Amino acid sequence: MSLLIKNAWLAGEATDIYIEGNEIRRVGSSLPCSADRQIDATHKAVIPGFVNGHTHAAMTLFRGFGDDMPLKPWLEEKIWPNEAKLTHEDVYWGVKLACLEMIKSGTTTFLDMYMHFGAVAEATEEMGLRAVLSGACFDHFDPELSERCKRSNERLLQTVGRYGSRIQLALGPHAIYTVSGPLLQWCDAFAKEHALLIHLHLAETEGEVADSVRRFGLTPVRYLHKLGVLSPRLVIAHGVYVDEEELRLLADHGVKVIHNPASNMKLASGYRFKYQEMRALGIPVGIGTDGCASSNNLDMIEAMKLASLLGKVWRKDPEALTCGEMFASATEIGASLLGLKAGKIAEGYLADLCLIDLRQPAFTPNFDFVSNLVYAANGSCVDTVICDGKVLMEHRHVPGEEEIMERAAAMAYDLVKR
Repeated sequence: MSLLIKNAWLAGEATDIYIEGNEIRRVGSSLPCSADRQIDATHKAVIPGFVNGHTHAAMTLFRGFGDDMPLKPWLEEKIWPNEAKLTHEDVYWGVKLACLEMIKSGTTTFLDMYMHFGAVAEATEEMGLRAVLSGACFDHFDPELSERCKRSNERLLQTVGRYGSRIQLALGPHAIYTVSGPLLQWCDAFAKEHALLIHLHLAETEGEVADSVRRFGLTPVRYLHKLGVLSPRLVIAHGVYVDEEELRLLADHGVKVIHNPASNMKLASGYRFKYQEMRALGIPVGIGTDGCASSNNLDMIEAMKLASLLGKVWRKDPEALTCGEMFASATEIGASLLGLKAGKIAEGYLADLCLIDLRQPAFTPNFDFVSNLVYAANGSCVDTVICDGKVLMEHRHVPGEEEIMERAAAMAYDLVKR
């Protein structure tokens, strides 16, 4: 299957993009190509699809449920008791809704952590998105639960191939306060043996840091260093409370970090995310939305804006965290830290891209497209989404979207009543 996009705005010029299979093959002006399908992108800009670096996709079912609460009671009183009731079907429709929302706002790849892995993978595969999925792993310092987590991940490794090449497996130990040191070490060894990523919440709140010092005698990053599990395979979500020495440890071991500004602010977890210090040390930093229960939407354009403005205000520096840096973190850097050749409109890259409708007030006038995208627009500016060379949305319509919203809403209302 081949696709030709004609007259898309790219770097200030009308540009054609020829896609064959799942790869961008040619990029240029007035390409002399024919294709199985052609899209006229006049009055539209082309950008890489966004990479959402930290999600709990099925938590769309908890959107607006238990808002305005601190993290610990929110988890213990609202989220975990209801998550314990989740079925395969609940998660399936919750993920379908998340994928719909991500497609509608331009995301083509996401890194997820949740239970009911099969439901997450099945829904993602059907919706056409690309994802690195990690089954959430908790042992609560119980050796029997630890063994169950190990066997579960071993089974997932054997079965993940049934979902196709767009779905990749990662390990998802939840956090250092829910996962024992020995299980974290097992995850590290298993990930190394099978070339998998590890997706872990870390240093999200001051309470987590205090608990780590009380329980382990060390701050979170130092604790992981003592366990010997810092590595290029590790992707940490949040990383708000890290000092200079910990930053150097992350950099020295090639650890990746995902900034989640919306949930960090909404849960009042913290706001002094050290983006500039991390980038100066060569630490790759992506951007994530977190789950809809704590950020309420999956709009990566909004996440870029929040990340930039938050970084500027706490530093009192208007030149900090520029729109260009945020765009790179949400696209090329996000893709690279997941090991994907994506996030650029260039020959040889995966055909994961979006067309942005320029005939909107947010792009009028259009002195600086990236600035308008990050600071003025939101996900509703996305007109067309292509992932793996396949058109998932055109003219803002996704096939089956009405049924997805109806079924997911019904599941959510039923869940909290059980």
